[in-house]
Amino acid sequence: MVSETFVFTVEGLTKVYSMGEVQVHALRGVDLQLEAGEFTVLLGPSGSGKSTLLNILGGLDLPTSGRVHFQQQDLSKSSERSRTLFRRFNVGFVFQFYNLIPSLTARENVRLVTEIARDPMTPEAALEMVDLSDRLDHFPAQLSGGQQQRVAIARGIAKRPKVLLCDEPTGALDAATGIAVLAAIERINQQLGTTTVVITHNATIGDMADRVVTMRDGQIATDRRNDVKVPVTALRW
Repeated sequence: MVSETFVFTVEGLTKVYSMGEVQVHALRGVDLQLEAGEFTVLLGPSGSGKSTLLNILGGLDLPTSGRVHFQQQDLSKSSERSRTLFRRFNVGFVFQFYNLIPSLTARENVRLVTEIARDPMTPEAALEMVDLSDRLDHFPAQLSGGQQQRVAIARGIAKRPKVLLCDEPTGALDAATGIAVLAAIERINQQLGTTTVVITHNATIGDMADRVVTMRDGQIATDRRNDVKVPVTALRW
């Protein structure tokens, strides 16, 4: 049953990929509800279904069976055009690799998103949120890995999305740089109230979240809430 108090409602979600004569069951009956403004960490080993679930939540893929609602919209029955509009206006994505355009400055990379959004921030405001006001006109090659990832985060949130989906955003970074990136994601969650989902292999990152969902073999193994959240600067990697 879909409730207005949840941003996402997932019911009986399955995803099966056919690889020749072999069928790979990436998701096996996932049920999940995510509240508005919630910061959720998805944990689990490679192949547990985390990225598949994130891609379906973000409208990048369709389930084999089951349903996923974004508020009152049934994404599992939406057309490609409807899902494109859903992504454009409601979802910000951050991936492990930054996907910045090398020939554009940080400001210009973020502006690409603001030009197609309904009520965007300015590129300058988005980059200020990730502490990059002094790097507006730097090209990706002039930025560190952590700074490039923060530009990618600024690009993801410049359209003021309701949801920020992050797939291993610190996977290519060292501990100190990863903490700076997580601090930017935490700040966005707190200041904008953006429902945030972060995929990671690092269980320690779960300590900073409202909620930690662990996946194994395409199913949710555990789902717990943190009574006390650890500040990102106090995480031990």
